[in-house]
Amino acid sequence: MNKFLLAIMAGASLSVTARAEAIKMASPDGELVLSFDLLKGGVPSYSVDFKGKQVVAPSRLGLTLDYESGRNDFTKAAAKATGDALQLSRGFEVTATETASFDETWKPVWGEESEIRNNYNELAVKLTQPEFDRFMVVRFRVYDDGVGFRYEFPAQSNLNYFTIKEEDSEFAMTGNHTAWWIPGDYDTQEYLYTRSRLKDIRKEMPAAVKQSENQASSTTFSPTAVQTSLQLKTDDGVYLNIHEAACIDYSTMHLNLNDTTLVFKSWLTPDNNGKKGFLQTPQNSPWRTVMVTDDPREILASRLILNLNEPTKYEDTSWIKPVKYMGVWWEMITGKGSWAYTDDVYSVKLGQTDYSKVKPNGHHPANNENVKRYIDFAAEHGFDQLLIEGWNEGWEDWFGQSKDYVFDFVTPYPDFDIDELNRYAHEKGIKLMMHHETSGSTRNYERHLPDAYRLMNEKGYNSVKSGYVGPVFPRGEHHYSQWLNNHYLYCVTEAAKHKIMVNAHEATRPTGLCRTYPNLIGNESGRGTEYWAMGGNSPSHTSILPFTRLQGGPMDYTPGLFEMDIQSFSPSNGSPRIKSTIPGQLALYVTLYSPLQMASDLSENYAKHMDAFQFIKDVPVEWERSVYLEAEPMEYVTIARKDKNSDSWFVGSTAGDDARDSRVDLSFLDPGRKYTATIYADDPSGKQPYKISTKKVNSKTKLSLRALSGGGYAITIRPEK
Repeated sequence: MNKFLLAIMAGASLSVTARAEAIKMASPDGELVLSFDLLKGGVPSYSVDFKGKQVVAPSRLGLTLDYESGRNDFTKAAAKATGDALQLSRGFEVTATETASFDETWKPVWGEESEIRNNYNELAVKLTQPEFDRFMVVRFRVYDDGVGFRYEFPAQSNLNYFTIKEEDSEFAMTGNHTAWWIPGDYDTQEYLYTRSRLKDIRKEMPAAVKQSENQASSTTFSPTAVQTSLQLKTDDGVYLNIHEAACIDYSTMHLNLNDTTLVFKSWLTPDNNGKKGFLQTPQNSPWRTVMVTDDPREILASRLILNLNEPTKYEDTSWIKPVKYMGVWWEMITGKGSWAYTDDVYSVKLGQTDYSKVKPNGHHPANNENVKRYIDFAAEHGFDQLLIEGWNEGWEDWFGQSKDYVFDFVTPYPDFDIDELNRYAHEKGIKLMMHHETSGSTRNYERHLPDAYRLMNEKGYNSVKSGYVGPVFPRGEHHYSQWLNNHYLYCVTEAAKHKIMVNAHEATRPTGLCRTYPNLIGNESGRGTEYWAMGGNSPSHTSILPFTRLQGGPMDYTPGLFEMDIQSFSPSNGSPRIKSTIPGQLALYVTLYSPLQMASDLSENYAKHMDAFQFIKDVPVEWERSVYLEAEPMEYVTIARKDKNSDSWFVGSTAGDDARDSRVDLSFLDPGRKYTATIYADDPSGKQPYKISTKKVNSKTKLSLRALSGGGYAITIRPEK
């Protein structure tokens, strides 16, 4: 018998008929209170109060099954079980409870600070269905900044294997709150955010979907469904954030809103047969999370998601290092160059198509001469790595054909000498970053993974950017299904065996797994810089991402654009002028946390503004401490971070659609110490792209700065010797 069952059976047993009131558990500071109760019919429910006021109304819990069998019972009778036999959401009795408290400080391999406190009070409720002689546990953890709960299914004789039809977790809102959301979608998060009242989501949904209709894959499914992390604000100034943590061997959760009752219900991503999860006991669901605060800065400071994940699985993490990199990438994204080597091949069969006999198109940037030029620039300016996309055979015929054998991840084009380029890069102190675009063919990727990782080890690559553009193969699967979530984690754990770090693009949304598997050093899983070359982003986009997408883990947003007129170097690109500023781009290296930061623009565009480029060279990717100075969703974010390897501080601030005046209090600096601040700011007059100034500062200094729409400022603060 497992330790939990021994503990819970020794706990205070509570009869459902004898219990007069809900079971309550408060946060360590006492301001947040979780209440558990059984409704009529034995339906489990919970609610949350904050500072004496309800912020999550009574919300039902449980699951509806599509199939359930007992011990090795695969008979037709079991498969046809109906009615209450398929309900893990009613008919329960509380047969035991257990409470506990926990307080630790742990050190992340990398992160926004060098130490994280994990302090919570816990309530575990054993729920038994007498009619079917089976049980589950609902475990709650109550933190000062929010609540997490999950379902636990211990091994038992009458619940071994079951298929989920739907998870019935609810999040009942107490009013028509303001929400910042993107449409529920089984395959992509690459949307711009919409701000609306909950009751207006249905009305706003068509426009929200249409503005992102140029995505490679999209599967929306409801006029009121949204994705997590969902940011909310009540009329009386309470900020709520709903997400999930530790999504392992389970489907990704969306939230489907009943816009009459204002109740969100979990909606899991199905597989190609419409099934939403195959479970075998013992197994746990991911944690469902609700952050609660009346200070929006505390949403950004929360480590709730990371704390609900397990400690790292790796004994040795010394090989996992934050990375600042450049790439032969932006010229391809903007259309200045091409991923493909030739324009004369329309159907590629790997191993049969002979690239030595085709005519090069002359605009393939992943060639020896151009890559060496980038290596020289990256090495001169202190970067760690260089990403090259389009280096391997197959890009002439890679997308939109539901193609299984699309890439082999080891065979370079004729103009890419992998041995020579590795020699040249290593001689300059640069590592090359591998690129594995799967085109959604996960089966093909797993087929080639051993050879692909082996090649990386042989050539000295220690990090890979993987991609999952387009519909998934096996056909009919979705990017966020249980099967795909297992695939992504398989790639990460296999990479760890080769001491390789993974940066997955177009994969599932992060849920804090980077704590457990810290070689998952980055994800895209959101609308990034590339969309400036594909129709544009909104000026406010980067001021909502820290509240939403970044709650589950770092984003490889690929910031650092200096040339806002793409058509000046790629005339065929029809995108409008980028609605950002150079100081606003610099700020992203601080406000959009990632241990993997790219300088994404062309090297020649940086060469025009080397004084501003100095900030990108200086800004670290490892932090000792972070201080959240100003924040309001989609309007502004101002963050200060202390370098892990020096006493220098770096400040970044982004504005939304509107220009704003910002006042920065430097009281986070060491008292009595003198510093020099280098300020990279927007020019309020708009006559020049930026202004750089220096100022003597200390912990009593307050700076007044103006950020333009879509812009911002960045500050380097160094102690005087």
